Amino acid sequence: MKRHFSCIIVLAAVLLIWPALLQGKDEKPAAHPDFRTSDRCVACHNGLKTSSGEDISIGFLWRASIMANSARDPYWQGSVRREAIDHPESSAALQDECSTCHMPMTHLMAKAQGQGAEVFAHLPLNTKHKDNSFAADGVSCSVCHQVENIGLGTRDTFNGNVVIASVKNKQSRPEYGPFAVDNGHQRVMQSSTGGFTPTESEHIRDSAMCGTCHTLYTKAIGPGGKVIGSLPEQMPYQEWLHSDYRDKQSCQSCHMPEVKEPTRITAVYGPLREGMHRHDFVGANFLMEHILNDHRDELAVKALPQELTVAADSTTDFLKTKTARLTIPSLETTSGGIAFSVKVENLTGHKFPTAYPSRRAWLHVVVTDRNGHIVFESGALNPDGSIVGNDNDADATRFEPHYSKITSPQQVEIFEPILKDAQGNVTTGLLSAVGYLKDNRILPAGFDKNSAERDIAVTGNAASDPNFTDKGSLTHYAIHTGDAPGPFHVEVELWYQPIGFRWAHNLEKYQADEPQRFVHYYESAARHSAVMIVKAEATR
Repeated sequence: MKRHFSCIIVLAAVLLIWPALLQGKDEKPAAHPDFRTSDRCVACHNGLKTSSGEDISIGFLWRASIMANSARDPYWQGSVRREAIDHPESSAALQDECSTCHMPMTHLMAKAQGQGAEVFAHLPLNTKHKDNSFAADGVSCSVCHQVENIGLGTRDTFNGNVVIASVKNKQSRPEYGPFAVDNGHQRVMQSSTGGFTPTESEHIRDSAMCGTCHTLYTKAIGPGGKVIGSLPEQMPYQEWLHSDYRDKQSCQSCHMPEVKEPTRITAVYGPLREGMHRHDFVGANFLMEHILNDHRDELAVKALPQELTVAADSTTDFLKTKTARLTIPSLETTSGGIAFSVKVENLTGHKFPTAYPSRRAWLHVVVTDRNGHIVFESGALNPDGSIVGNDNDADATRFEPHYSKITSPQQVEIFEPILKDAQGNVTTGLLSAVGYLKDNRILPAGFDKNSAERDIAVTGNAASDPNFTDKGSLTHYAIHTGDAPGPFHVEVELWYQPIGFRWAHNLEKYQADEPQRFVHYYESAARHSAVMIVKAEATR
């Protein structure tokens, strides 16, 4: 009876998968000894819903994620081209390095042959190429689910230097997941993928798994291609380790929210399981999700428009509900006006913002008098995506410092990283950067800035600010109101932008398709490049 049921499962799977395998003469799912593209997986792992009707299909959620679209990301493409133009002698090495986490299958396939991956050979992705299916598939299913539990959480595996599963018993490759899978479903997957076997392993739920690609050190390149330094470019895993969240929540628990009821993980007679996690990989880059949707043909996007709309909306909701708390702890009148303080608390398990250094958050503060007239404003967003009063947006060689006290509309409290080159100048070139001039991103609970390692250190004025701690960042405002009549109303907003104005427009001078295209995309979407996360008000 057991064998008979297994045969039914296999037959049902074949009927379900067959339409996906008949996509057309030129669109057969790609196969390789080490990897499969996602279309070999989604047929069985779609059609999944909760009891309330929410679609939790793994394939549909994943294909609208930034993970799935890592190679399609036009900002990444433009930035790689910029670095290749700045450092032509290192172009081959940087393409190989940049493909590690954005075109991982292409990278690992080339590495297995003792070669370097070539990013530009696959661009644009909407042209036919024999290997474009692997390049375009981004961080695909069979990359993450084949990562071995070897060296995870150590420097050996950072920068995406993972160990990929090898062939077992001369006939199958393990693909790791959190659940034990019966023989019948194992045969289905082996049949549909050509030998890949679902294998239970808890390491797939370990934060160290995410720390592989999301811990990134970049090499600073000097004249002649000489390495002159190293930049801790993205450190969310190390920030998490240095916070209270280390013992409370994993990366996956926030960015792959658990389904709070028993559910199936496969549409082919899947048993109900506790603890399935959504594969939407919710993060913070709503802007990219909108750009991918608006330019889907040029960027060879496979996710449906409604799927990307849902993804962007979910990202925005995540930012507004899970990232920060804003309060006005004090507000009083003074002889010349009013004085108040603004406190921002981080609700995440790492710095906010974290990871790629183009991200920034800032305070938009408006004070109005009894008649509703504005007597003070700091941090307004311009239509082009720049911030009024921000030195860095106005001049690429300058930047806005961290403030403990603000007295002028031209001063803006911006929580951000500012990179420096070997000469100590401001830069947005990752391969020119050797460190930070400023890093006052808001600290998570439990993060001791005095004991933090150099790679995750607070840098600039915030390092010595006693009001900048893991309990939050407190900024004081002293406003001269002149003859304006009170009472005065204070309105404070915390805004967030995944790609800052300077980071986008520093690509402008590079006369190549990829950077010019992204600048055009950014200018078209600039009005929607930022979102207000949280708001606080008080009157005195």
